Amino acid sequence: MFVLGIFFVLATATTACWTHRGLPSWSVSRFKHLVTFGDSYTDESRLEYFINHGGVGPPPGTILAESSLIRPWARYVAQYADSLSLHNYAVAGAVCSNEITPRHFATIASDFPSVLEYEIPAWLAEHSLSPTGNGRTFHDLGTDTVFAILIGTNDLGNAAFLTDSQVSGSLLHDYTECVYRAFDAIYAAGGRSFFLMNTVPLHLAPQYAVDGAPATRYYPDKPSNLTQIAARIQRDTASVNEIFRYKTPYELLIAQRYPGSDFALFDTWRMFTEIHNNPRLYLNGTAEPTVSDWSHHCSVAGADCVHRHNNTSPDSFMWWDELHPSEQVHRVLAGEIVKLLNGSSGYATYWSSR
Repeated sequence: MFVLGIFFVLATATTACWTHRGLPSWSVSRFKHLVTFGDSYTDESRLEYFINHGGVGPPPGTILAESSLIRPWARYVAQYADSLSLHNYAVAGAVCSNEITPRHFATIASDFPSVLEYEIPAWLAEHSLSPTGNGRTFHDLGTDTVFAILIGTNDLGNAAFLTDSQVSGSLLHDYTECVYRAFDAIYAAGGRSFFLMNTVPLHLAPQYAVDGAPATRYYPDKPSNLTQIAARIQRDTASVNEIFRYKTPYELLIAQRYPGSDFALFDTWRMFTEIHNNPRLYLNGTAEPTVSDWSHHCSVAGADCVHRHNNTSPDSFMWWDELHPSEQVHRVLAGEIVKLLNGSSGYATYWSSR
C-alpha cells in the first residue's frame, strides 16, 4: 500500500507540472505587472530614498526615480516587454530577513531594510491602496501580475553567513525558508505567478574570487586567505541553490503550499557562469572583455573612485565594481527573463499546480 501511495503522489506531481520549457500559462503578453523584491542587484533608488530621508522609507504610492547609476535587469525587462509595468521594492544591502542575518547601516541608523520585514509589507501597503492610488495597485494578482525574488548576495556574504555573523543558531535552511515565507505572503494576498532567481556564483565576483580583490569598501576587514573565502562562499551558494532546486517543486506539488500557482526557477548561477566562461559572446565593449577586473575602482574607504578606460568601454566588463555586475550583464539577464516570461528560457525550470 505504501509503494502504491508513493506512485500515486509521483504520478499526480507529474501530471501537475511540465518542467524545463513550456507551460501554456507562461506568456509575456498576459502579464501587465512585474513586481520585484531583492537587494542591490535589483534596486533602483529605494535605498537612496532611505538615505535622503533620515532612514524613513517612501510612503505608499510614492513613485521612485529610476537608477542614475546602473539600470538593473528589472528595468530592462520592462523596457524589452513594453506591456509590463515595473513595481520594484528591492533595497540595496537587503537580506531576506533581519531575524537571520541583520546588517547594520550606520547612514540610516538601522539595519538594511529586508525582504520579509520591509519589502513585502511595503508592497502590501501599496496593494491596499484604492484603484486610483497613483497607479500603483494591481488589477488581478492571479492573472496579470508576476512576482520575482532575487536575494542572497548579502545573506551569504561577509557580515552574514560567510563570516559566521548570522543570528546564533541560524542555518542556511533558515535563509531558504525565508524566501518561501515571502512567497507565502504574496500568495496569501492573491499572487499566483512567481519566479525565483537562485543565487549568483559569488565565488566569481572579484570581492570573493580566489584571484580577486584584497580588502574592499564592502569588505574592509577581508582576510588574506582568498582561496578559503572563495571556497566557503562557493560551497554555501551551491548548497542553497540545490535546496531551491528540490524544495520549489516539493512545496508546490507535494506539500501543496501554493495550490493553483505557476512557479519558475531561474538558474542565475548558470547564466553568470556562462558569461564568465565565454565573455566574448556576451560582453560587447570596445576594449578586451574581462571577467576578473572591474570597471569602477574605489579605495577601501570608498573614495578616489576611477573608471577603467575612462569609462569609455563599460560593456567590456562583467563586473561594475568588486561585487556588482555591469550594466551589460543586466541586459543579458533581462533578455533571459523575458524568455522566462514567455516560457522559453533554457535557464528556467517551470512547474504548475493549476
